[in-house]
Amino acid sequence: MYRVASASEYLVVTGAGIPDIKISKKAWILPGQSYTVFDVSPVNYTFEVQAMSAEKLPFVLPAVFTIGPRVDDESSLLKYAKLISPHDKLSHHVKELVQGIIEGETRVLAASMTMEEIQRDQRV
Repeated sequence: MYRVASASEYLVVTGAGIPDIKISKKAWILPGQSYTVFDVSPVNYTFEVQAMSAEKLPFVLPAVFTIGPRVDDESSLLKYAKLISPHDKLSHHVKELVQGIIEGETRVLAASMTMEEIQRDQRV
């Protein structure tokens, strides 16, 4: 059967004749193959990150991140299809995964900056 994904979606095809996974906007689904549809629309995540400056001063940093795959990069789509798409994008699992990565990276960045630099450059 022939399947076509909508504008913000991709098909992930697995099974007979496909070594790993195949990602495409349209595909023939042959006997022995299965497919799922995943949405590539970006999702916003809002956190309050507790961090410490280079001077060891604690502060709370409100953070909003928009997460989504780069649709022009096939390796990015493959990673997204394997790691994020099996779960509901708004699920607790995905939010914890994103929050862990964001908090870790933000803390590392904040620890290398003084409080003055953090206040001056609010794009942390």
